[in-house]
Order: sequence, then C-alpha cells, then structure tokens
Amino acid sequence: MKKNIGLISLDSLLAKWLHEKLRTSAPDTASAKDLLEGIEDLMHGTLNSIMLELEDAETSLSPGDVLCCGALSIDPRARKVTRDGQEIMLTPKEFDILYFLARNRGEVFTKEQIYQAVWESDYLLDDSNIMAFIRKLRKKIEPNPDAPEYILTIWGIGYKFSDTI
Repeated sequence: MKKNIGLISLDSLLAKWLHEKLRTSAPDTASAKDLLEGIEDLMHGTLNSIMLELEDAETSLSPGDVLCCGALSIDPRARKVTRDGQEIMLTPKEFDILYFLARNRGEVFTKEQIYQAVWESDYLLDDSNIMAFIRKLRKKIEPNPDAPEYILTIWGIGYKFSDTI
C-alpha cells in the first residue's frame, strides 16, 4: 500500500485548542498521550513538526502479533527475530530499527526519521550511525548482505523495508 504524506501547518490558536481538548477529553490511550506530548513540544519549540499515521484494525499490530516478511519473523513481544526458523541475535537498537522498518513496509524513511523513531534523544547529525546499524542488520538478517532483499537503500533519501516480500 502506497502512502502519501501531507504537510499541514498548525497555527497557535488551533494548537492551543487541540492541546486543551487532548488534555481534558482524550481517550486514555498511548496514542492520545503521545499526541498531547507532541503538541506540547510543538508549542514549546522543542519540535518543528510531528508526523501522524492513522492505524486501523487491518494495519495496526498489537504487541503480541508476529510480523512475517518472507522467511523472516519478528516477534515484538519476545523481541525475537528468526529466519527460516533459526533465531537471529540482534542488539536492542538493531531490533528496534528492524521492527520500525518492517512495520512500515514500503515506506521510505530518511536516516533522521529512523533515528527519531528509534532513539529517545535528539537527532545527532551523524549519518554514519544509522548506516552502521543498517550494515550490521543486513549482515545478520539478509541471505546475501551485498544484495539485500529486506532492507533496501533508496539512494539520496534513506531506507525502506521491501514491500514485495
């Protein structure tokens, strides 16, 4: 499924209104709390933008769901990855990057977007950090790391998890 990304500018009046609505009458969900924090960060100037994704019952994964991509299986609850039934040992960050990309199959992410999605801290202007993690991941999960099937490089942009597997 191809995804389009739109940019909508949020003026301060709407941000204040949205913040108040979320604070007083939002459902008690992790997404509502994350959105409230994101709006607060926008209002305080800590963030310049936030990216939203609408998940429905068909596309959202609950923590117990195993994500299967060809011969690769990713179990987020057990934080376990297998290929053809053989467990692949990953570091916590390698797992987080793999799970993030696989959960968003076919979507292209810049190195900065991957970093922001996986790390809790601000983005460090060091592209080699993400590149090193991707290289290590490929060595572990790809049948042939020199001709990757799972994590693909989109030259000049970033990376995506193959949507054909």
